[in-house]
Amino acid sequence: MAKIVLKACPELFHRCLLLLSFILCVSNTASAEDLVFPKVLTHFVPYQNNPIFEAEGPGHWDVKIRERGWILKEGNFYHMWFTGYDGTRAGLKMLGYAYSCDGIHWTRSPCNPIYKDHWVEDMMVVKQGNIYHMFAEGKHDIAQHLTSTDAINWKRVGPLDVRLANGSPIPAGPYGTPTVWYEDGYWYLFYERRDAGIWLARSPDLKVWTNLNEDRPVLIPGPNAYDQKMIATNQILKYQGVYYMIYHGTAAAQKPSLWTTNIAASKDLIHWVKYSGNPLTPSSANQSSGLLIPDGKRFRLYTMHNQVDLHLPQKR
Repeated sequence: MAKIVLKACPELFHRCLLLLSFILCVSNTASAEDLVFPKVLTHFVPYQNNPIFEAEGPGHWDVKIRERGWILKEGNFYHMWFTGYDGTRAGLKMLGYAYSCDGIHWTRSPCNPIYKDHWVEDMMVVKQGNIYHMFAEGKHDIAQHLTSTDAINWKRVGPLDVRLANGSPIPAGPYGTPTVWYEDGYWYLFYERRDAGIWLARSPDLKVWTNLNEDRPVLIPGPNAYDQKMIATNQILKYQGVYYMIYHGTAAAQKPSLWTTNIAASKDLIHWVKYSGNPLTPSSANQSSGLLIPDGKRFRLYTMHNQVDLHLPQKR
């Protein structure tokens, strides 16, 4: 029955989520007082020479780039994976790669696109041991898993097997923008469904992911306008004992939608409190798919949809 209502009455589903958001805000008032949003994670100014990376344009494989790309810093070396395509909605979304020694000036791989056997977009990468694990959307926004030993040559494992708390498969339909966190032997998967909420599942072995929080979303849109209609997780990080989620949201009050980059905090990965100073980027800038990347001294904020922009820490 829930599956039928979701498909037939998406607006009713959205209103129910907003009501749940209000209830969660009230119940989490006490915990919100214990959470801190340090300036090093929240106050940034645009780099004066943006964009630092963009599509090569007509005549190239990446006429446009889209959705979340991913930056991973290893030592003094920066990896970047991004999605390129021909600019059409139906065009195959292919994986590109670039590298940098400063996180600002990038060199594209001569092997681009490095993966084009299957649709790959909205990706993120976790390195565990000697293996790079990529979690990305496939066609029809179905979350999938790929692996690599060198960051360039990728093998597709397949779609993620996500289950309800009782062990049965989640209802059919898109489950995208997969964002994974690894800690203490468990993999945690944050995923969205039609951008109407963010769910959390866990796996000990990357094979079966089981929903936590009694199958309820851990974060939903609203109540403020900047993320009132749609949200999706971009990144999870841990700083000074607190988990932080970088996510994007929109009020969807106009077409095309204007997106914002935002932050929320948690002590247990389940109960999240949104930063009262959200959004980190103004809606007029339409900057989404944000990532906080430490450069060795401080955090930088990158936004990655349509083009890659850099935001540097705000000076005191």
